[in-house]
Amino acid sequence: MRLPVLCLPVLFIGMLTTGLPVANANPLSLDLTRSQVVFVSRQMNVPVEGRFQRFSAQIQFDAKRPEAARATLEIDTASIDAGSPEASAEVIRKPWLHTAQFPKAIFVSSAVKSLGGERYEVSGQLTLKGKTLPLAAPFTVKSQGGSLIFDGALTLKRLDFGVGDGPWNDPDTVANEVQIRFRFVAK
Repeated sequence: MRLPVLCLPVLFIGMLTTGLPVANANPLSLDLTRSQVVFVSRQMNVPVEGRFQRFSAQIQFDAKRPEAARATLEIDTASIDAGSPEASAEVIRKPWLHTAQFPKAIFVSSAVKSLGGERYEVSGQLTLKGKTLPLAAPFTVKSQGGSLIFDGALTLKRLDFGVGDGPWNDPDTVANEVQIRFRFVAK
């Protein structure tokens, strides 16, 4: 059975979106049909890809003052698509995301800084499966056709949040590191 361990990374990708720059301090409007949070994990050294299908974000950013950015991201953890119906059904169970008790993963930004050019880094707190830990993630911002496109990637450690408890906490079976990639399209 293929197990989805990528749910943790998706949350972190969502976190990255909190630093989206806009031309003023008004909230951004995300185009959820063009935005995505995907993850890749390794099970017995075989890559496993997935995504979260439902998430929301409240983001404010002034490109001239990224340090004043504020954002909150919420991910519906039960909306995970872990690559197959069997894997998706498994990952919502107690050893993994335990979505019955923890239906949302939430990231709240505390700082955004410019890294130069189109590059930024967002920092904040991610709460997943009842644990809250600090997180920082780099991303880029580009303007295209009246929209801002935010792309980024980071690596998360699922075991820090208790994702994959019991027999699944062996990183030789399911890798501890989960690669998260995101793309957010906003106006």
